[in-house]
Amino acid sequence: MLQKVSIPSAFAQIHDVEHPRVAAMVNEFAVKFVKLKGDFVWHHHEEEDELFLVVKGKLLMKLRDGDVTVHENEMIMIPHGVEHCPVAEEETHVILFERASTVNTGNVTNEKTRTTLDSL
Repeated sequence: MLQKVSIPSAFAQIHDVEHPRVAAMVNEFAVKFVKLKGDFVWHHHEEEDELFLVVKGKLLMKLRDGDVTVHENEMIMIPHGVEHCPVAEEETHVILFERASTVNTGNVTNEKTRTTLDSL
């Protein structure tokens, strides 16, 4: 069955940060909604690329060779193997496009690691 998703309504259902929720599946890829605030963790993904689309707020993507600021209605694609650390000074709403199997903290396991996929 076809179902549309209201982006603002979906984010209104999320009451925590750093916990991605699956809004849709596109083949083996997940469209994940997440709220970010503060520093995440330096990490990389061995095989998965990640696309970050900023819907609300501003995201600083720290990279070892220079930081990139991603504003509302902008996106950044992080290729696999590239170490990065997302930082949001204020609550920022991000849509992630990545393989469903992608672990949010990549090669790092800590208290921010989410190994299961929760849906909206």
